[in-house]
Amino acid sequence: MSSTALQVELYDTTLRDGAQGTGLSYSIEDRLRILHKIDQLGVPYIEGGWPGANPRDTEFFKLATKETLQHATLTSFGMTRRAGERTEDSAVLRELLDTGTEVVCLVGKSSALHVIEALRAELSDGVSMVRDSVAFLRSQGRRVFFDAEHFFDGYLADPGFSLSVLAAAEEAGAERLVLCDTNGGMLPSDVSRIVDEVRARVEAKLGIHVHNDAGCAVANSLIAVEHGAFQVQGVVNGYGERTGNADLIPIAANLVLKMGADCLPEGAVEHLTEVAHYVAEVANLAPDSRQPYAGRYAFTHKAGLHASGVARLETAYEHVPPASVGNRRGVVASDLGGAATLRMKAAEFGLEVDDAAVGRALDDLKERESRGYTFEVADASLDLLMRRAAGWQQDFFRIESYRVHVEERVADAEPPLAEATVKVETQGTRHIESAEGQGPVGALDNALRKALANDYPELGHMTLEDYRVRVLGEDVGTGATVRVLIDTSNGEREWTTVGVSENIIEASWEALTDAYLFGLLHPREAAE
Repeated sequence: MSSTALQVELYDTTLRDGAQGTGLSYSIEDRLRILHKIDQLGVPYIEGGWPGANPRDTEFFKLATKETLQHATLTSFGMTRRAGERTEDSAVLRELLDTGTEVVCLVGKSSALHVIEALRAELSDGVSMVRDSVAFLRSQGRRVFFDAEHFFDGYLADPGFSLSVLAAAEEAGAERLVLCDTNGGMLPSDVSRIVDEVRARVEAKLGIHVHNDAGCAVANSLIAVEHGAFQVQGVVNGYGERTGNADLIPIAANLVLKMGADCLPEGAVEHLTEVAHYVAEVANLAPDSRQPYAGRYAFTHKAGLHASGVARLETAYEHVPPASVGNRRGVVASDLGGAATLRMKAAEFGLEVDDAAVGRALDDLKERESRGYTFEVADASLDLLMRRAAGWQQDFFRIESYRVHVEERVADAEPPLAEATVKVETQGTRHIESAEGQGPVGALDNALRKALANDYPELGHMTLEDYRVRVLGEDVGTGATVRVLIDTSNGEREWTTVGVSENIIEASWEALTDAYLFGLLHPREAAE
């Protein structure tokens, strides 16, 4: 970046704010893994949490402060002293000092309403708590960032008090004055006006910390930068309380790619997708498929006009190259697409198909989708459909028959047990295998696996990761058509297959056999 580039400082709060999202819980090991991943990205400040808030945060700091970080400075977070309490007696301030972090992020009330109603304190006490706490930490050799909690709401109601809190923090030595939209309800017009007004009243560098309750967190963060904010606080993937915090992934991408900001090391933005998916995996959440920049569908095209346009000119429907953030382009085949879409999918799959085969595949796809199939996520089934349209006939196995029954053992008071039998021919040999399972699909899976494993031991690497059923045409009750999607993995890649029928067993069997067929077509590359 040139010396004239917009200078922006990123501050990550994934380990604190991100952990406050409903259903999220990070172990200490999880936190350490995320710490190092975000450090590798080049974010200059990573907030580790609130020491003393719980044993896990306290133990994390004992370990994290011994870790070697390449780019980031680990910060601790806590609140000001309480009303009527001496700073020297504050357990919270003492715990912040005990972490040994060079930087402390201190949060204090900057809304008159919150000081009076939540703290039950006088407004003068609210200002003193901030001034005294910042001064105390500075006297102990700590750098201090001040998070002005509920600043925007407080400023709209009583700007004089909110500004007096900022002035107290600045006078006491705070390096950053972070304006917090704690309720997440501000619009960009509010943020831009207020940041402008505050910037004219303080000398310290401003920061922005916003929640997403109005769906404007990323926009509010960016417009704050345009109006003078230097530090942007956010969470990878936008996890957080209620509807979440500002998502640091699109914020960083927009800052670098759209605003020319100097906020990450050279080349780091190309790892944003990797970081987003990594944090989601550690959080035990599925990555948001529609997350801007990093989502699976961020650069995926479905409509025929879009797909054909991208095929001719990549920039036709893409605001940035997918590779610029470590993502990739995709198209989904559906009855909204056309021949251009299927040609792009064939190229993606590495298949050579002529125009006649594309036409047959398109006719087959449209007919199947009219019956309830969907190939938007079932790329493995689409791969097989296109191969068959080109005249391919698989010779891995031939299904002779299958059957399954469920036995209700009432006398034993045990759950029903399913048993399946399959007759399969592989490499000229006929196999008859039976197996039990907790359900009919599980029993069929076990029996088919036994039959195929006689000649294909690589099935030992394949596992059924997910099984999803959707009822189509619910108005016909138990006679409705069902769609089954099966996710399978061999440890190196995952794929999805689809089956449709009025018989849930038949639909499951179709998706299951295609899953194993695709796995045999694309074996693991790793050496045993």
